[in-house]
Amino acid sequence: MRLTPLALTLACAAIVTLTAGPVAAAPAATDTAYRQQIEKLRADRETQLKQPDAWLALIGRHWLVPGVSTVGSAADNAVVLAKGPAHLGSVDWTPNGEVRLTLLPEANATIDGDAKTSAVLVSDIHEDRPPTQVRFGSTNFHLIERGDRRALRVFDPDSEILRNFTGIEYFPIDPSWQVTARWVPFDPPRELKVTNQIGQVTVEKVLGKAVFERNGQTFELTPIPDGSEPGLFFVMADRTSARETYGGARFLNAEPPKDGRVTLDFNLARNPPCAFTPYTTCPLAPKENRLKIAVTAGEKKYRGGPH
Repeated sequence: MRLTPLALTLACAAIVTLTAGPVAAAPAATDTAYRQQIEKLRADRETQLKQPDAWLALIGRHWLVPGVSTVGSAADNAVVLAKGPAHLGSVDWTPNGEVRLTLLPEANATIDGDAKTSAVLVSDIHEDRPPTQVRFGSTNFHLIERGDRRALRVFDPDSEILRNFTGIEYFPIDPSWQVTARWVPFDPPRELKVTNQIGQVTVEKVLGKAVFERNGQTFELTPIPDGSEPGLFFVMADRTSARETYGGARFLNAEPPKDGRVTLDFNLARNPPCAFTPYTTCPLAPKENRLKIAVTAGEKKYRGGPH
């Protein structure tokens, strides 16, 4: 099964009774236990971000052009890496869509752990197999596909972004931001246009929306298929966006609808990868998910980020 570019991006970022009217806020079972649960999930989130193959380790995203491109850290390469051998080799984006890598023997690089010097690179859009990993020293890259574009995504566990990570700032935990919404199915499914940071637009089929009430007003969020989990995935913005929180969007996961209801815990609203590094291709909040309310819960804007 091939994942769409949007589904793939959402999958790398991911962590975690019909009624006549909106459903009011649902209190947490116990305040203390709830706060401890949120604090644990937040700690796990920061631990995951600091892993050597996570978003903070990204040091490059190099778009390719059709044909042969030399790759290495020297300035005379077509693709200039931030770190690595001066001349690593070359990539050939062929007319049939394959990207073939040829390594120079003196580069001392490996392809999926083997000391071979050439391979057709498997990209990141395949659900049944991982992308081909090319490693040289502590640094590695793999091929990504975004629509009709191809790029090398480069990771380094000694990246400046990871070394300087200062942790995430949060709004205070507020149990009132854990709300029960009613699930409104779409029959037939509707189309939702989603734009990413590099300007690509995808049209996603959506099966329903979550409707909730806050301060006497009714709000709606439409989930986007992310191709990775059976639950719901929301890309949302609100009146804190670009002020207290990241401007492009925040992400929120929820369990699948049950008995016509969905629990939305905005205390778990999180920054997308592009809040931490400029080398990602995050989706922006669709107009349907731009809430006219300040969601003062979840992660705040990362102060050390690119925006």
